[in-house]
Amino acid sequence: MDYRFSDAIANTPKSFIREILKLTQSDNIISFAGGLPNSALFPVDAIRHAAEHVLSRDGRNILQYSTTEGHAPLRAWIAERYARHGMNVAPEQVLITNGSQQALDLLGKVFLNPGDAVALENPSYLGAIQAFRLFRPQFHSATLSTDGIDVAELQAVMRQHQCRFFYGIPNFQNPTGLSYSATTRQQLATMLQQEQQLMIEDDPYGALRFSGSSLPPVAALAPEQVVMLGSFSKVCAPGMRLGWMVAPAPVLAQLAVAKQAADLHSGYFSQRVLYQYLQDNNLDEHISQISHAYQQQQQAMVAALQQHLPPGIAHTTPEGGMFLWLTLPEHWSATDLFHIAVRHGVAFVPGEPFFADASQRHHLRMSYCTVDAATIHTGVQRLAAAMAEYAAQLPQHSKETQ
Repeated sequence: MDYRFSDAIANTPKSFIREILKLTQSDNIISFAGGLPNSALFPVDAIRHAAEHVLSRDGRNILQYSTTEGHAPLRAWIAERYARHGMNVAPEQVLITNGSQQALDLLGKVFLNPGDAVALENPSYLGAIQAFRLFRPQFHSATLSTDGIDVAELQAVMRQHQCRFFYGIPNFQNPTGLSYSATTRQQLATMLQQEQQLMIEDDPYGALRFSGSSLPPVAALAPEQVVMLGSFSKVCAPGMRLGWMVAPAPVLAQLAVAKQAADLHSGYFSQRVLYQYLQDNNLDEHISQISHAYQQQQQAMVAALQQHLPPGIAHTTPEGGMFLWLTLPEHWSATDLFHIAVRHGVAFVPGEPFFADASQRHHLRMSYCTVDAATIHTGVQRLAAAMAEYAAQLPQHSKETQ
């Protein structure tokens, strides 16, 4: 049979991370490659009690179809949480999704036509690049630094290419772990308002802060210019596949149409169980436990990197989230290094696919959240050994220019 697939799917590569994870499925490999939360911290017993409660009290109803926008009390709970950021969000502005990853797909359906321009951070979240790529846009990037996105460069990019929106992660960005400063957030909000441009503000990691001070979302500063994404995957359990969008009313109406066409609604059973869990438990206390554990693991990784890695390699030191970012000498290839590292028994994610144009090869992403401190130390030692082997194989002129 000659299957005639669409141009959109034919031009969308498989997930790079999923493919490299296949190479790391061995008990002998210490993996810093995954982006999974730490399953040891999942509230299994509390969720079991919540499920038993709703099944015993309202079992027939929770197994039925429901509304496209989501369970009304859960939407109200999410809306109320934003008051801590000074935001006035109505429950009617909240749409429940199958994780924030589905939100990206719905946004592509609502806003993108083939050939439209999308502005990204450089580097950007690989899952967003892949989700938007199905709609065949043109990607244009602006520089990401320790203070966040270069707003002047982003403004020029969006003007020049008439971008449909800017996609960014201001808190503990994936893959770099960087966060936007307060000044950058205000400058970005002002630019969006002046230019009448739209931002997709993805915030899956914002609650996982373990040092520094919390900063307001860009959505709090320019609510009409921002669609905000959130997720329970990183703070509760990813297997429930529940996230949300907060959007201005005209945008949410179109997103609801796309959502209904896609899957009618997110799993009602999961929504009801999650809402019961939120009623019976203090989510902030649970998040505090996660953040404390991640802080210990981040500190262990930073200490090991500083102890074992050779000179000339820089890394970020995030104040929260799940990832940090290594910058190698410019002539190194993280993909080539990856294959050597796997032989040494350690894995990471090469940075190349996080650049929409695959223009930079000398970066890599490491996750610290699923590995204990002792294993982190051993893994970084293995990584240092792999780097030494890789450097020894480089041509002499490359070594001299490092």
